Amino acid sequence: LRQEYPHSFLLNQIVWPYGTGEVIVQNYNAVLTLSHLYQSADAVIIFENDNLHKICSQLLSIKNISFQDINKVISQELASVLQPAVSTEGRCNLPGELLERLVPDPQYKLLGVRTIPHTSERALAFSSFTWAGLLKHLRQMLIANAGMEEGVDWQVRVQSRDHRLSSADFTSSLANVLFLRGKQCETMDVTPFSDPRLYCSWVPQNAAFSVFRNQRPFHHYEKYASLLSNSQSPVGPLGCLVGKAWNMFASRAYIHQYLKYGITEEDFLDSFATLEQVINNYSNM
Repeated sequence: LRQEYPHSFLLNQIVWPYGTGEVIVQNYNAVLTLSHLYQSADAVIIFENDNLHKICSQLLSIKNISFQDINKVISQELASVLQPAVSTEGRCNLPGELLERLVPDPQYKLLGVRTIPHTSERALAFSSFTWAGLLKHLRQMLIANAGMEEGVDWQVRVQSRDHRLSSADFTSSLANVLFLRGKQCETMDVTPFSDPRLYCSWVPQNAAFSVFRNQRPFHHYEKYASLLSNSQSPVGPLGCLVGKAWNMFASRAYIHQYLKYGITEEDFLDSFATLEQVINNYSNM
């Protein structure tokens, strides 16, 4: 695609494998795939199977979770940021527009989506949501690096960079785009998301945060908020994945399965180097 459309924006979406229990070589596959995507794509939206599974079980009350259930959650979250919405400046959320706002530096291409609320259809009739409550939870999910609103760590606080404690670091961001869908979304105060302490010092303050709105209700929710972020969130899962893959590679486990299909040890080493640089870049934001 990059060769065919060299001047077009290329946005990929991938699903991180479960931490355990899928395929023995899943970490190899993820390292090889992500490292190659990182070199050709303009941005990569990451979903984590573990987080999606928790949303299905704990928030949607699904007992026997299938991949179809997980795919429904992914589709809903993607739709919440890709369906039409308009910014304060009157611009539409076309993919190119979003990438210009979210990827200020080509070394930082990993994006994540957080949405709220998630409620089963049975419980929705008895649920009531306010914009203030939704946005308070969503901001805390961002700084505490939580994949869903339940169980979020409220002890994590935003601190000035001169007083951040390594034991209670919040998740720093390069850029965030907030989407508000539903009644009264035009009047909501979103200034807590523009707090300069949330962002890298080298990102211009007026470029770090954007908001898009659409007064039409989303799915079966009267109020729905989504946050598309370029932040440090992927550092932990990516570091764990690369570490597991490297331990297997160091003992040459299952390497022969790749060698017979033309993937060399140098390909593995190049992939490890690419992702270790990504981890280093995001860790030092």
